[in-house]
Amino acid sequence: MTTRKAGSAARLGLLLTVLTLVRCWGLEKDPLSRLLLPLSFLALGAFSVWILLREGYSGRAIAVVLLPIGLALLLRALLLPHATLDYQDFLSQWVEHFRENGGLLALKDPVGNYNVPYLYLLALISYVPIPDLYLIKLFSILFDLLLAWGGLRLAKTLTRDEAAPLMTFTLLLLLPTVLLNGSCWGQCDSVWAALCVHALAAALEDRPKTSLTLLALAFSFKLQAIFLIPLWCALWFIRRVNLRQLLVFPAVFALTMVPALLFGKPVEDMISVYLSQASDSVGWQTLNYNSPSLFSLIPYGVQLQPNAAKLAIFLAFLFMSVVLLLLFIRHAQADNTALALAGAALSLGIPFFLPYMHERYFFLGGVLLCVLACSLPSLVPAAAAAEMASLGGYHAYLMKRYLMTLTLFGVTWAQLAEGVLMVAAVSLTVGALARELGLIPQRPPQRET
Repeated sequence: MTTRKAGSAARLGLLLTVLTLVRCWGLEKDPLSRLLLPLSFLALGAFSVWILLREGYSGRAIAVVLLPIGLALLLRALLLPHATLDYQDFLSQWVEHFRENGGLLALKDPVGNYNVPYLYLLALISYVPIPDLYLIKLFSILFDLLLAWGGLRLAKTLTRDEAAPLMTFTLLLLLPTVLLNGSCWGQCDSVWAALCVHALAAALEDRPKTSLTLLALAFSFKLQAIFLIPLWCALWFIRRVNLRQLLVFPAVFALTMVPALLFGKPVEDMISVYLSQASDSVGWQTLNYNSPSLFSLIPYGVQLQPNAAKLAIFLAFLFMSVVLLLLFIRHAQADNTALALAGAALSLGIPFFLPYMHERYFFLGGVLLCVLACSLPSLVPAAAAAEMASLGGYHAYLMKRYLMTLTLFGVTWAQLAEGVLMVAAVSLTVGALARELGLIPQRPPQRET
């Protein structure tokens, strides 16, 4: 790109950033909020630039990326005031409990069903005289940037193309599921997903202890990190991680509990939080919650056998075993690309087969596919399919209705389309993994006539 075009992109990006600050200034009448909200977004923009400087990009490249950075910040600022039922019924009440009971001192209480790292955040938020909604979302938006950084780092391990990592960074900043998850929904999936992506990047950079530290932090925030954790079994048997290094994971996970322990939270409450989440899920009345899983293909109202959930769990375990077996059989061909493909396959395939899945549980798999698609254009259809499948579930929750309300054999068209798209995404990803491992012959290049 010419210097003139780079300058034009930079000026437009700065204009969008100014509009972001104006938007934030007008959200609240309280003087402190009016000051801190624009400053927070300004700091987020500066942090984005610092990331690119740290990764060694030139001023011209950064000038070009100022445009998507400014757009990403503006879109998030526009969505900032939106409050969903999840915030109203859960997050806001948890913060209020901390505020009324001494902040961090209330960590000893049985508040919420999240593990303690996220409760630390909510307890700290209770001290700040700024609307809880904004602070919760700002935390997720910060990790949106960290997620994009992780994608950039991961892309660098997959290709020598200098443009692909920068493309990955901008794509993840503007990816609809990432944008909606934190700044609209107020969810924290970018937190654990960002830590997972950085963990995978560190593993492929041959920094096993760092990767396991980040993976443990991801798991401490959200149980769904378990979809990617099996990949470290493959890293062990191909000798990129040893048994002693694997001990870093439980050590770091235990350390995340220490602050809550010091404030009097019972050990059994912290240890059982994920077990209680799983047992609560088993008591739910439906096997699918707007997710593009296997159960989205089953007609509504069909009475499944009591063992259907157990069968689905077995299929998920079988899928995981097959992916790991492929890596074991072809361990000599398990390069960085194959390992990243396996990570994407696990992060999509396991929740596809599991019961009781929500629409957000495919977040990490979709992100990893987008990273891979920037380096391997053949995976663009898989990444697009996974993103559209997830977006259908997001639409159902955020808009309180399906995108398409017509039914076919008792299955809502929207859910059927989402399930089919996810089947395509998983199949294409596994196929790409098999080709990368040499189990399927690569397509020969076409000769010019």
